[in-house]
Amino acid sequence: MTTADRHIAAAEAHSAHNYHPLPVVVASADGAWMTDVEGRRYLDMLAGYSALNFGHRNRRLIDAAKAQLDRVTLTSRAFHHDRFAEFCTELAALCGMEMVLPMNTGAEAVETAVKTARKWGYRVKGVPDGQARIVVAADNFHGRTTTIISFSTDPEARADFGPYTPGFEIVPYGDLAAMEAAVDDRTVAVLIEPIQGEAGVLVPPPGYLAGVRALTARRGVLFIADEIQSGLGRTGRTFACEHEGVVPDMYVLGKALGGGVVPVSAVVSSAEVLGVYRPGEHGSTFGGNPLACAVALEVIAMLRTGEYQQRATELGDHLHHELGLLTGSGAVTAVRGRGLWAGVDIAPGHGTGREVSEQLMERRVLVKDTHGSTIRIAPPLVISKDDLDWGLDQLRAVLAS
Repeated sequence: MTTADRHIAAAEAHSAHNYHPLPVVVASADGAWMTDVEGRRYLDMLAGYSALNFGHRNRRLIDAAKAQLDRVTLTSRAFHHDRFAEFCTELAALCGMEMVLPMNTGAEAVETAVKTARKWGYRVKGVPDGQARIVVAADNFHGRTTTIISFSTDPEARADFGPYTPGFEIVPYGDLAAMEAAVDDRTVAVLIEPIQGEAGVLVPPPGYLAGVRALTARRGVLFIADEIQSGLGRTGRTFACEHEGVVPDMYVLGKALGGGVVPVSAVVSSAEVLGVYRPGEHGSTFGGNPLACAVALEVIAMLRTGEYQQRATELGDHLHHELGLLTGSGAVTAVRGRGLWAGVDIAPGHGTGREVSEQLMERRVLVKDTHGSTIRIAPPLVISKDDLDWGLDQLRAVLAS
């Protein structure tokens, strides 16, 4: 057995099989490249589902983490610490909001958004107790907690995990008329991804986000934008909502907020919305810890330069142009996405998404499949054009074989 085989066998024997990873064992990484335990280098074209927007071991983020490690890493929220206020202030300003509620993982942030919307509905909107409803979109991916899978339409996420949490109405993604019909006096929020990542990088029809914003404002309903994958530079803007000039009532953030160094997530909103909380009603021991704040503050500073948004725009235009050429080859049936983010549907006869991912791995390129025939491409925003082109060359070679 090779070293990689031994690692994989041990993982299979002693870890729950809740993932089906590609058979590569990463030992180190830098920028857009990862190296396995055998010393083979791979181009990372997934970037941790956008958690690694700024690349592996980004020097600014690693330096910020190391400096904080020598000071204090955790106090719990039982005490104040000297990075917390700055983090909340700077993140609120980046979002054009007033208040921040920090958590750790994306799923925790979505759960926090659900709780916040319900409490706001009862305390501010006046919805009768226990009757709050939230409208969501089919094919969503907001996490895998019990409540979140209750409004998923993915059988793999839902099967055998009931009973499910009530209070959610599911409508087709991109269908504004269906959403309007679903909103009633008990509706407290609409929760959507501005671009659906796990569903295959689905971009809604032009005007959809603006329509959701107008609808929610007119009906006195919160617009919650889950920008965990789509936000923080990935699409060429700080937030994907910006492509339609839309500002939601609440951002749900995660992944890239921790720079691929530590898990950091947050709900960011107005004082009216987040002001509904009182001590003891919600919390997290690690949420807003000093180490997380130090790294996230550096992420915010990097985003303020606009450099990464510009790279995502320029390289994204190139990526989509090159992928668009593949649709004429017969090997690809559709390409979707925005910025440095794409979903590529593989034509029947050219392999499943998993098979194409495995063939790319053999050529030292790492991507991930979803929903059978689709692969997702989302390299770190720091990738060079030459490396991006090399990765696309490998995709062309796989599809031509």
